[in-house]
Amino acid sequence: MSDFFQNGEIATFHKLKRRDLGELEAELEQASKHRPISLVLPYIPVELQGAGLPRIAQELSQVRYLKNVIVTVGRASREDFDDARRFFSTLPQKPKLIWCTGPRLEAIYALLDQNGIDVGEDGKGRSAWIAYGYILALEDSKVIALHDCDVVTYDRELLARLCYPVTHPNIGFEFCKGYYSRVTAQMHGRVTRIFVSPLIRSLKATLGPDQFLDYLDSFRYILAGEFSMDTELARRLRIPGDWGIEVGVLAEVHRNCVLSRVCQVDLSDNYEHKHQPMLLEDPDKGLLKMGTDIAKCLFRNMASRGYTLSHEFFISLKSCYLRIAQDFITRYEYDSAINGLKYDRHSEVSQAEAFLKCIESASQQFLTIPMEVPYIANWNRVASAVPGIFSMLLEAVEADSLL
Repeated sequence: MSDFFQNGEIATFHKLKRRDLGELEAELEQASKHRPISLVLPYIPVELQGAGLPRIAQELSQVRYLKNVIVTVGRASREDFDDARRFFSTLPQKPKLIWCTGPRLEAIYALLDQNGIDVGEDGKGRSAWIAYGYILALEDSKVIALHDCDVVTYDRELLARLCYPVTHPNIGFEFCKGYYSRVTAQMHGRVTRIFVSPLIRSLKATLGPDQFLDYLDSFRYILAGEFSMDTELARRLRIPGDWGIEVGVLAEVHRNCVLSRVCQVDLSDNYEHKHQPMLLEDPDKGLLKMGTDIAKCLFRNMASRGYTLSHEFFISLKSCYLRIAQDFITRYEYDSAINGLKYDRHSEVSQAEAFLKCIESASQQFLTIPMEVPYIANWNRVASAVPGIFSMLLEAVEADSLL
């Protein structure tokens, strides 16, 4: 049973009871007649061998309120794309697959580059961005929802709860972020628990009160990959092309929405997906790479808000982070104890110390290139730079799917 406490800068919608799923979906079916929903599934070929995707497909086959299902196929060869097409063809919604590295789309990337629009490397950020453009080009949706393809504990209630705050006509938020508990026999979500949350608190302690940091600190699972939004917001959002995508999107939402139109919703009693490795010997891979990109995203956003981030500042920040992370770890140990969970305090402290390398690496990169902007331009700018881009995109996706 969830609590009902409202704190922070945004509205929180809790899971207070087990509501009849048929009733919830019936409301969405009615609402989606006026606010059609497109679901985006960022997919990579390795997920076809995982336990999550078959379950997701089974659950989605029972969903009746979606206008479109858009599957972005990234890091994929022609054979990989064909495998994905065969798998997703069994869904009754007849998903549209976008081959993110198909030859026609690569030609569009080159055209955009010639016009000063850098779309970055193949990855989740670019996949989400191209899906938003495709949905805008279709002009038949008012709501975009997105979730990953590796959720082992997926059920269709997660999707219904994710869509509800943006789709329901009497609620009508512009952006909704999902959250959930990630617990099995132990706590998961290391990057959120012992890096991002302590880092945000450390920035608040070293820089002083800041409304943007209070906003970020309001999200219960800031790195959750599930969200829904109004399609008009998708026109205005720049998308980070690196591991900082989740924090970067929240920063863009903060710039483009009033906070009374932003919310978070409890999606499920528990949530499990694949775990990224912590490779202590290689800071350019796994969770350390993720942490570095997230830290850079935070530093760039604070600099854009007028703060001076110097070498001396980063020395203080690292010391403050480690103290706050250790305080968090103590709380997690006691929380695990009262719930009968396994907890390895030594491992958690070691990982917090390893995350110091992320702050060090991110600060060095920031001080070397403070104006680096690894965001893909929003679709309003793209349409201004290349008139007719939406028609070109529709044609390119169709042509690549026929190869």
